[in-house]
Amino acid sequence: MNRSLTHKEAEQKKPLVAALEKAEAKAQDRETDELDALEEEFISTVSLDSTNGSSEKSESIKLIDAEEQLYPSPLEPIQAPAVGEQAVLAGGMTLDQLEAIALENNPAIQELAATTQKAAGFREQVTTRPNPTVGYQAQQLADRGTDQHLAFVEREFVTGNKLELNNRVLNATLAAQLQELEAQRFRVRTDIQIRFYQALALQRQLDLIREFSEVAEKGVDFAQQRMEAGEGTRVDILQSKILLNEVQLTQRQTQARLAAVWREIAALSGVPEMEYSRLEGTLPSESGIVDWEGLASNIVTSSPEYAAAHDRISRAYAALERQEVQPIPNMTAQLGAGVDYGTNSGMLNLQIGVPLPISNKNLGNIDAANAEICRAQMEAQRIKNSIEERLAVVSKEYDTATAAIDLYSNDILPSAKESLDLANQAYQAGEVGFVQILLARKTFFDTNLKYVDAQAQLAGAQSKIDGFVLTGGLNSVRDDSGDSSLRDQTFSQQ
Repeated sequence: MNRSLTHKEAEQKKPLVAALEKAEAKAQDRETDELDALEEEFISTVSLDSTNGSSEKSESIKLIDAEEQLYPSPLEPIQAPAVGEQAVLAGGMTLDQLEAIALENNPAIQELAATTQKAAGFREQVTTRPNPTVGYQAQQLADRGTDQHLAFVEREFVTGNKLELNNRVLNATLAAQLQELEAQRFRVRTDIQIRFYQALALQRQLDLIREFSEVAEKGVDFAQQRMEAGEGTRVDILQSKILLNEVQLTQRQTQARLAAVWREIAALSGVPEMEYSRLEGTLPSESGIVDWEGLASNIVTSSPEYAAAHDRISRAYAALERQEVQPIPNMTAQLGAGVDYGTNSGMLNLQIGVPLPISNKNLGNIDAANAEICRAQMEAQRIKNSIEERLAVVSKEYDTATAAIDLYSNDILPSAKESLDLANQAYQAGEVGFVQILLARKTFFDTNLKYVDAQAQLAGAQSKIDGFVLTGGLNSVRDDSGDSSLRDQTFSQQ
């Protein structure tokens, strides 16, 4: 990720250096002509074009090698290969490619997938019927000739439709976990999109910085030549060097931000070792008017986060219905057959028993289930309010970015370009000084960088809207898979 000048760019500067050395060796009578030629080259330097897209310069791009590493078996994060084993991608990495890698390897998604499997396992367990009991019973063994031998089978019969109600409770739990898994996918996708557009904007800004850096370096050389010719001042040299240093500082800071954003992308993707690849995409340049109240209603209705909350309300109602039938006693029956040697005849025994719900009527669990319904309803309301609150923050980001893009593209950038052109013309006519033209170029440079920042902000806000304002792809996930305690309660009779 070294953003220093390439060999090709250095070669492009050699003609200017050679021209300056040649100018120093020439006679005094030709010095003025050489300076005029250099001045014309500096003034006619191509201005930064605010309408250009991403730079067309190619870069070496490396991506994880082997298809089986991009698509591993479930719950197994991929291992990044060594640098020498990584393939080179000719065109750059797209948003779709990054999303595919992240959805396959993000650890939070895999954790929630495992949690969903737990919920499915508990749902299966709470609906299974009890195993029958078989046994042997012998009586009066010490009294020879009167001993009795009996083989029996015992079975508990569930009443009150408890097993089916168990299934309803855990089925709602599983549905909520599936919605949580879908919400986590949106979180990861949104985070990847936000950082993708941040990196794309930083790439675009580095392209602009490189272009302007060439202009600033020529400005330093030109200021030195003017002073040697007696037409410039020390102030001109210092101002041109300050401008160049500011551009170089901006370049280093932008490189650092791009490196940090890429590390975030790699971590979110579940492949921390993934090497930097130049990203391919476009930044938005326009947007429409948004009905925020209508959008809030649509997001709440369609959000998997809110759907999971409603599934938990359904689970709470199912749990209440289940606890209400718990006092209905199961029936245990035992059937035995054997022989009585005292009478030398066969035996057939039948035993049936039920617990009496006198002391324990399950009132505590019923009260707790009613309270859980209230809690689940308030949780759903909290999530609804949270979605609306997050969307309000996004609306501020979206509207401010939209206003900035509109003003920059329609007024500020055209004005800055026109100001730069007029400053060039005025300088050629001798109406303004050297410092003024440097300031005009710096203004045009800064406005282009700010325009790209506004584009990145708009793209990030739109990503949050598309992702139901769900972010936090690496936050701790919710394990609400339940357990098999309802089955134990079913057969404990208590």
